[in-house]
Amino acid sequence: MKYSIYKDLAEAACARKKLLSVLVDPDKFEESSAEIFLLNLPENVTHILVGGSTVEINKTQTTVKAIKAKTTLPVILFPGDHSQITESADAILFLTLISGRNPEFLIEQQVKSVSRLRNSKLEIIPTGYILIEGGNKSAVQSVSNTKPILQCNVESIVHTALAGQFSGKKLIYLEAGSGAQISVSEEIISAVKEAINIPLIVGGGIRSKQLLRRSYEAGADMVVIGTAFENGMSF
Repeated sequence: MKYSIYKDLAEAACARKKLLSVLVDPDKFEESSAEIFLLNLPENVTHILVGGSTVEINKTQTTVKAIKAKTTLPVILFPGDHSQITESADAILFLTLISGRNPEFLIEQQVKSVSRLRNSKLEIIPTGYILIEGGNKSAVQSVSNTKPILQCNVESIVHTALAGQFSGKKLIYLEAGSGAQISVSEEIISAVKEAINIPLIVGGGIRSKQLLRRSYEAGADMVVIGTAFENGMSF
């Protein structure tokens, strides 16, 4: 079953319909437990993201296939590098780490992915990825060798998001990092949402219904939950 992922995201944002995605790290996922994992997800989960900062070769493909065999939810790649691309998914967030200045994640990984994507059936969604300080050193920070933007630098975050939009990104993703101690603040979410006119995704450090609700109320169109689901927390 094929989806028009971006069209659905944009229409949901216009209608103020809030979306919820669970992020699956292939290195922490057991294919044999895919059915149980999916049955335990909250009913309001609308999308599944698959990816991680570092993933064993071919693990993304086996994870996506196991999930696709048990659900009709759209599965979107959230790759840490070009090796995590698989045709088994429905779409890919074509990420550019616009908060950093490391050319490897501004353009090099994107160029390396072209041979896999140029004839691909994956829906490719250009995404401006902004790493926000989350109270600890995240895997993204370590792998990308870039520093997150401090949460107090709201104007810098807004300008970075707008630079992403002006350069043609279709989504902005505010990320506090996997296992973040502090989620992206409501002030930041609200300021970015007010400035941009493309859908806004927020992830990292959201461990409770209260934080989920506050992120939505501040303006997030989609919230991504990863570590909390891995730890068995209920939403």
